[in-house]
Amino acid sequence: MNLDSKIPEGPLEQKWSSHKMNSKLINPANKRKFSVIIVGSGLAGGSAAATLAELGYQVKCFCYQDSPRRAHSIAAQGGINAAKNYRNDGDSVYRLFYDTIKGGDFRSREANVYRLAEVSNSIIDQCVAQGVPFAREYGGLLDNRSFGGAQVSRTFYARGQTGQQLLIGCYQALEKEIHKGGVTMYPRTEMMDLVTVDGHAKGIVVRDLNTGEISTHSADAVILATGGYGNVFFLSTNAMGCNVMASWRAVRRGALMANPCYTQIHPTCIPVSGEYQSKLTLMSESLRNDGRVWAPKTRETAAKIRAGELHPNDVPEEDRDYYLERKYPSFGNLAPRDISSRAAKEACDDGRGIASTGLGVYLDFRDAIGRLGEDTIRTRYGNLFQMYEKISGENPYERPMMIYPAVHYTMGGLWVDYDLMTNVPGLHVLGEANFSDHGANRLGASALMQGLADGYFVIPTTIANYLATQKPGEITTQHPAFAQAEAEVRERISKLLSIQGKRTVDSFHKDLGKVMWDKCGMDRTEQGLKEALEMIPKIREEFWNNVRIPGSADTPNMELEKAGRVADFLEFGELMCHDALQREESCGGHFRGEHQFTEDSPEVKEGKTQPGEAKRHDDTFAYVSAWEYHGPGQAPTLHKEPLEYESVKLSVRSYA
Repeated sequence: MNLDSKIPEGPLEQKWSSHKMNSKLINPANKRKFSVIIVGSGLAGGSAAATLAELGYQVKCFCYQDSPRRAHSIAAQGGINAAKNYRNDGDSVYRLFYDTIKGGDFRSREANVYRLAEVSNSIIDQCVAQGVPFAREYGGLLDNRSFGGAQVSRTFYARGQTGQQLLIGCYQALEKEIHKGGVTMYPRTEMMDLVTVDGHAKGIVVRDLNTGEISTHSADAVILATGGYGNVFFLSTNAMGCNVMASWRAVRRGALMANPCYTQIHPTCIPVSGEYQSKLTLMSESLRNDGRVWAPKTRETAAKIRAGELHPNDVPEEDRDYYLERKYPSFGNLAPRDISSRAAKEACDDGRGIASTGLGVYLDFRDAIGRLGEDTIRTRYGNLFQMYEKISGENPYERPMMIYPAVHYTMGGLWVDYDLMTNVPGLHVLGEANFSDHGANRLGASALMQGLADGYFVIPTTIANYLATQKPGEITTQHPAFAQAEAEVRERISKLLSIQGKRTVDSFHKDLGKVMWDKCGMDRTEQGLKEALEMIPKIREEFWNNVRIPGSADTPNMELEKAGRVADFLEFGELMCHDALQREESCGGHFRGEHQFTEDSPEVKEGKTQPGEAKRHDDTFAYVSAWEYHGPGQAPTLHKEPLEYESVKLSVRSYA
């Protein structure tokens, strides 16, 4: 299979401009003849739906939430990046581009990342025009703060509610188009399958979650903007409903899944407190602007804290290990997420964790409160501190927060070209659901940037390159492919309900999540991944023989919804492990224990990096891994897209 990324010719800084000029055009009268299905109504899907409808396309937008305002984009806290350089601290489009490439450990597509940086400034202008209440300085200018992996302040924010405020702006634009008739909204509706006709994506099969009704919808093109797959680990910072179903249904119809092993572990989450938990809570990376991360220097001190014999405020300064400041002095507490997460794990593995489970370190605001005053800290982070206190029962103004890494974001996703179209013609993928921009690790505050870039500025231009080759409305739901896909969906639902076993859906999800976290989590090894590839098929087999789903298909049935999602996770998780096993290097969020720098490494002796850091193998793995799926239990086929860098020199990634 030839993976044509369709990267434009010419200098990097001119590729997007020249591509826009060379892209096909559809006149306004003809746009009204074309229809587009969009699955997902978060920042990527909602912005795409609003913008495409504004251009004149007829849009159908589907979401399983009861309103687009409940899309998971609302959960983003800390901010959105842009290269405005309002602080005059040396930022530029190129610097944002380079920080993103480096942050992704040189495993992302150069041209896509530069485009992302290039349109970032327009995103801020768009959102300000929509009335998004970004924080402002005393003089009225938009304020910025810093995020991990950057030495400039480029993150725009609205307290700890940036995702919510951006989504409200997007939602208002979407509602305007719904009112005008350009967008037909289908809430509480879940995509169950993709419909392809002669190899082209031409529609979807959906289930109404209120009535159980199965229906089909046709369009001239399909866009997936359904987020990531972090819930394959069961415990993650994602909402419990987040799933891989839309993407996986596309994979089963021939779309390639790229870099699925690239999962991000966020360093500042509230630690696990018990087996009863169904999700984890993120504490925004923005807190690391003023909070200092530390663990006790000795196991004895940590043991006293865990036993309640010592208050953390009573630990003398000389007995605290501010390990991020020690290991990465240039970036300190704003080291990137993958590096910060592994450093926390290292401290806890050494027996210096401070939570009751031993899995936790401190994020301490004592010095910031002393320097700036409690009122300033309340203004910057008040809602985050309140959320922490409600969950943990501890006052973070008086006692440092306990944090520990947890699954957060997924950099892998469906393979797309420069136009954001998959190898299945007509199927486009936006935001976290595609793989294109973040490589092996996403820098904080770049998720919102990508989602809005794809929806507001990229897909409105690039989708015309496909639609211009199609006859509008040529394929309808009367085509036999729709009846066939609907029948397959009904058969799958019937099969799930007929099992009537003895175990709950959640019990299988937890079993899978434990395998994925233990064998394919923060630290992966060849042995562990091979064990996972033996264990997952056994869990999947028992699921299809022993799961119990009460109720019926023609009523609201949350267990049935979960069962379909978990069934896909049980197939997808196996592919993740295949990808992690095949990629015999460490890069970003993919850390293979066998591939790390040691004291004897030449790069360590030369001072370029430190022992224990991720060791890439650019000579053999500088490519995108795009997997073709052949069915449960069958070995997937690997297709490679070489990563070629014109403007960036591959180098050892160092933040020391």
